[in-house]
Amino acid sequence: MQRRDLLIGLVVVTVWGLNFIAIKLGLRDMPPLLLGALRFVLACFPIIFFLPLPPIPWRSLVALGLSLNVGQFSLLFIGMKVGMPAGLASLVLQSQAFFTLLIAVAWLGERWRWNHLAGLVIAACGMTIIGVQQGGEMTIVGFGLTLAAAASWSAGNIVMRQITVSAPPFSMLSLVVWAGAVAILPLLLLSWLLEGYDAWLAAYQTLNWISVSSLVYIAFFATLAGFGLWGKLLSRYPAAVVSPLSLLVPIVGLSSSIVLLGESISLLQGLGAILVMSGLAVNVLGGKQEVVCSQK
Repeated sequence: MQRRDLLIGLVVVTVWGLNFIAIKLGLRDMPPLLLGALRFVLACFPIIFFLPLPPIPWRSLVALGLSLNVGQFSLLFIGMKVGMPAGLASLVLQSQAFFTLLIAVAWLGERWRWNHLAGLVIAACGMTIIGVQQGGEMTIVGFGLTLAAAASWSAGNIVMRQITVSAPPFSMLSLVVWAGAVAILPLLLLSWLLEGYDAWLAAYQTLNWISVSSLVYIAFFATLAGFGLWGKLLSRYPAAVVSPLSLLVPIVGLSSSIVLLGESISLLQGLGAILVMSGLAVNVLGGKQEVVCSQK
């Protein structure tokens, strides 16, 4: 990877890691489902009028929007609202890699490799330690909802994989924006039903520069800029070259949450985090090492 593109990748993972700080700050004065809906309103309009509809069936676009956006972010935002620290959320959400693997094996008939199974076992041990060792701001409900968000993300990954295999080449940014637009009405409806008018009114009355800045960051930096630049990297390099950079997201998320939000994790949670990161590294990098050895 060229140095310029490596720098772009590092900027993206930094933006994504700091995104959990922005979410946590935004949730202080805004209900989670409304925050999720407004995120996609800002991210999709007016740019959607300048991006072509991806050449995929509507059912695939709706499935992607509901799983990747409605499911993932509603569960994540609610989980962070009810007791999931930003740093640990950035880590636990990466379990989507293993949920994706499980679904791909069960649904698409993909095969296990040694690094997949080893990484899953190591990361599962870490997740178990984090889950049973409640401490600081973390609650078991917040942890469970974040895991559910990761599972929903993984379902979206499978849908996106099927889309990219069957559809002609298209702009990844257009897919992000149009799938985001699909999520707006369901999130607004869920927010109205579950959070209610009073929560909307309170969010409007307490609107301040922190909540607005958080929303802008989530919509424009983490969503549009982040996925747009990431899509460019994937168009230039194989996924095996680009994907390891995502391992840095929880590192940025954990460290920034400690520095900027004053969050803390217990010794056992720290051990669990190390195991999860190790499992992710084995899952992503193990196959590459196998290829290198076979070439030698």
